[in-house]
Amino acid sequence: QVQLVESGGGLVQAGGSLRLSCAASGRDFSSYVMSWYRQAPGKKRELVATISSVGSTNYVDSVKGRFTISGGSPGNTLYLQMNNLKPEDTGVYYCQAAGGFEYWGQGTQVTVSS
Repeated sequence: QVQLVESGGGLVQAGGSLRLSCAASGRDFSSYVMSWYRQAPGKKRELVATISSVGSTNYVDSVKGRFTISGGSPGNTLYLQMNNLKPEDTGVYYCQAAGGFEYWGQGTQVTVSS
């Protein structure tokens, strides 16, 4: 059974840091693109960061210089280091694995207070 399980969310003050983890299991994700998405209340889910199977990374402009995506293959644990957090970073953060199929985690809540 394929599972993506996120952890590491919480409540933090603006300017603080959090590190999200996504433990992926149930299949070989070495050829998959791994991503972090987030969804703020009342807004559409948006792509935050992506890491390819060869380690290339991409970020949405609003998090460049503050967030770092790492991990994925071969350990199958994906990370998102989030520094200098802002209230607008608040939302539910989801891990996604995309390849022949698409898999999602259940999400972890991040709340940044001003």
